[in-house]
Amino acid sequence: MPHTLEKQFTSLYPWAEKKDIHTAYAPYRVCPLGAHIDHQYGIITGFALDKGVYLRFLVSTDGAVNIDSMNFPEHVSFDLQDIGERQGNWGDYAKGAAYALSQNYELKNGIKGVIKGTLPIGGLSSSAAVVLCYLNALCLANGIELSASELIKTALFAENGYVGINVGKLDQSCEVLCKKQHLLALDTRDDSFSLIPSSPSLPKFEIAIFYSGVSRVLGSGYNTRVDEAKSAAYSLKAFAGIEYGLYKDTRLRDVPASVYDEFRDQLPEVFAKRAMHYFTEMDRVAKGIEAWKEGDLETFGKLVFASGYSSIHAWETGSPELKAIYEISEHVPGIYGCRFSGAGFKGCCMALIDPTYKKEIEEQVTREYLQQFPQYKDIFSVHFCKTDDGVRVE
Repeated sequence: MPHTLEKQFTSLYPWAEKKDIHTAYAPYRVCPLGAHIDHQYGIITGFALDKGVYLRFLVSTDGAVNIDSMNFPEHVSFDLQDIGERQGNWGDYAKGAAYALSQNYELKNGIKGVIKGTLPIGGLSSSAAVVLCYLNALCLANGIELSASELIKTALFAENGYVGINVGKLDQSCEVLCKKQHLLALDTRDDSFSLIPSSPSLPKFEIAIFYSGVSRVLGSGYNTRVDEAKSAAYSLKAFAGIEYGLYKDTRLRDVPASVYDEFRDQLPEVFAKRAMHYFTEMDRVAKGIEAWKEGDLETFGKLVFASGYSSIHAWETGSPELKAIYEISEHVPGIYGCRFSGAGFKGCCMALIDPTYKKEIEEQVTREYLQQFPQYKDIFSVHFCKTDDGVRVE
């Protein structure tokens, strides 16, 4: 736990006894393969990182939630019996967690605490990590025990049903299920998953996070692409005479690849691109899982690079800053593979790297990036992480 968080908590609650203080932790996550397909019920892969979000808190018997953030200004306070509507600020995630949990459980006790993320925000699923911290804290405060599946579904509902962002299950699943030195492979259609251990022949690796300096905010760009993918699925079903049901229930996972191959030329161009990304990404996931099992990090990395290319040209996301990092990474020694992390509008890129090249990677990527974007001289940053286990609370 960061020393600065403990210091801030103590300054706000100097009267708290140590035995009454708890810490919830949720790691950040990266998805090396399976980008942008979880909302289409695709198969994704993931690692939890050894960096994340910490919530230091006390149980409050007055039914109120009082939270301060070390990453954002303003104090957030609300009553569990009157959560209210979202306000469009960071406090919505605390409200969303309480709202989602209250759908199935009675919440009598609130929390008082301070929350802190340990890496710059954007692309690492910090929003899901924050929600999971709040959920775990509220569960502890109210004597609620959630299974891993319930925790994932509740966190997802908080973002979908309250905050209003149509994220899929990737973020929450990685942050709950992942295990150190294992690759998570999750089928988002039926929630089945496997944790694939590192092969004895797998070279040592770390995960580099290249923060562009531009904070990522999910919004209409993300939601629009989700709708375009669903529209592609709906259209392909109609072309093939497949029962298509309600639009809201339609996913590309329902469409056989052979149907896409036969009718893709009849799709509007933008729908065809979204579908192409889905079907090629599913293929990359399958090949990547086999490469991981065999300890073939070179092949795995090439597939990560290919995923990044498809995100740019078929999913059509990526700010100029993120595209620059991706393109620089293609020729930097020691980088196995790189792609955007998260929705890919702003934020950061993740890369699998050979740790013996860490210094050279940081120096070269920083130098070439700032040559193109000198305005981010004091904001751009490089962080090296290892894999880690999922959420916990104590």
